[in-house]
Amino acid sequence: MDTSLFDAAFWVTASAILVLLVLSGFFSGSETALTAASRGKLRTAADKGSRGAERALNVTEDSERLIGSVLLGNNVVNILATSLATALLTKLFGQNGVAFATLIMTLLVLIFAEVLPKTYAITNPEKVASRVAAPIAIIVLVFSPIVSAVRFFVRGVLFLFGVRTDPDSHILAVREEIAGALQLGHSEGIVQKEDRDRILGALDLNERMVEEIMLHRSGIETVDVNLPVQEILAQILKSPHTRLPLYRDDPENIVGVIHAKDLLRAMHKLLIDDKFTRKDIGSFDIMSVAMDAYFIPETTTLDDQMREFLRRKTHFALVVDEYGGLQGLITLEDILEEIVGEIADEFDNDDASQVEETSDGAYLVEGGMTLRDLNRAHDWSLPDDEANTIAGLVIHEAQMIPVEGQVFSFHGFRFEVVEKDENRIAVLKVRPL
Repeated sequence: MDTSLFDAAFWVTASAILVLLVLSGFFSGSETALTAASRGKLRTAADKGSRGAERALNVTEDSERLIGSVLLGNNVVNILATSLATALLTKLFGQNGVAFATLIMTLLVLIFAEVLPKTYAITNPEKVASRVAAPIAIIVLVFSPIVSAVRFFVRGVLFLFGVRTDPDSHILAVREEIAGALQLGHSEGIVQKEDRDRILGALDLNERMVEEIMLHRSGIETVDVNLPVQEILAQILKSPHTRLPLYRDDPENIVGVIHAKDLLRAMHKLLIDDKFTRKDIGSFDIMSVAMDAYFIPETTTLDDQMREFLRRKTHFALVVDEYGGLQGLITLEDILEEIVGEIADEFDNDDASQVEETSDGAYLVEGGMTLRDLNRAHDWSLPDDEANTIAGLVIHEAQMIPVEGQVFSFHGFRFEVVEKDENRIAVLKVRPL
């Protein structure tokens, strides 16, 4: 090695390589910080007056352009630094300089331009993102034409291979990002199961239909308006429900909804007016205190229906299909239970549990229990894409109406039909395999 080569040009080139490595570390750390930073935390900091956080929010709006610009800058400085190092070491060591340059630059880039800045950035993502947002915004602006051309070329190549890209799509949807964070937090013991279920339940309202949680028409308690008022009054007093649908002639011919309080007010008025006799009560028209029935389509989302309940100041709706046939009913309480879990009151039967654990570690489950409630209660992951209830899932997978005693195994569980009510699966014995 000729020591006379250590001239001014050598030190200028070495200094340039050092600066380029620093720039490479800056690009690597910036990319990690801006992509890992929580937009929620940045928004909170921006609302408190942090201009850096505000700039970080702006620069991360178009994530594709941001990443493209940072990668372009990072590759340019890395390639330039490697080229300078190769030229410098070749002048010092001849042909062996290429091998030395490859080894030395790989170590330098890996340690000081990749691992070190990225480790620091991932440790303090919001802090680093706020600091680098201003220079990165300038770089994005400068490289924007080149990145746009590259993006257009890449999409053209992907199009030739049948891959379609949405320019407005995000790498991760907000809902999926929140759900993933909650699942991770729960698995690490940071987030309680109840808190996770409540938040996920609220997020799911916009994706679920009323038909998934409604009370099926077979379970609806209705009142025949043609019955004597004394019998209607006795039925309403005996019922645990405060609102009951009224029908005439045909149980599906709903003509109104009676509220127990409205009927009580009417009876109280008769008492005050000294008309509380058998004859006066017998001539009382139940429809005079009935409310109009509120019908909704079964394809309404839970989020829309909750907003509609709040707007109309009502808690009760009857669900119909596309032909106007009665399918079930839904209340505001049903929707709230999808968020907070089962809501019990003094009229609910505590013994009417839909799940009972057996001594052998299995579970006796009512066929009408929804898969969502079952998954939520036991942290299972039975699919609910094709069926809403556990009985529906068994019928869908078996492609038949099973008989008592028949056993199936799918999705990591063993299902045994314990009890049937005509063609309906009443009770199943479920055991994780």
